[in-house]
Amino acid sequence: MRLRQHAAVGVVPVLLAAFTAALAPAAHAVPSRDAAPAVAASCYGSAHSYSKPSGNNDYPTGSSYLTTTSNCTDINIKTNTNRYVEVCWLSTGTCQGGYTLTTAGEWTTVATNVLNGTDFFFWFRSDASSTGSWAA
Repeated sequence: MRLRQHAAVGVVPVLLAAFTAALAPAAHAVPSRDAAPAVAASCYGSAHSYSKPSGNNDYPTGSSYLTTTSNCTDINIKTNTNRYVEVCWLSTGTCQGGYTLTTAGEWTTVATNVLNGTDFFFWFRSDASSTGSWAA
């Protein structure tokens, strides 16, 4: 009788552990609360810095140019000082025909609904140096 009692006492914890394991969800079936969804690059998150030297009205200078991406549908600029800026199109060599006043430290949309892969450059009304960021 004593042997049966020890066997029963030994079996109960094993059965209880097996029952608990069967009820517990599998580790791979439970999504983690800490898992963050993939974040797409935002327009401003993909911004580039610029530095236009004094004596030039265009950025970039020379034969260089900028290209729009799928990150933005507009061409945006954030200047470090108030500036008048317009966008010029590399394909035609023409500019928008009007300047947009930017406010220092704030994003300003200079051209809207621009196709991906469009080549352009900025034309500043002043030839003073200018720094900031652009996103397109």
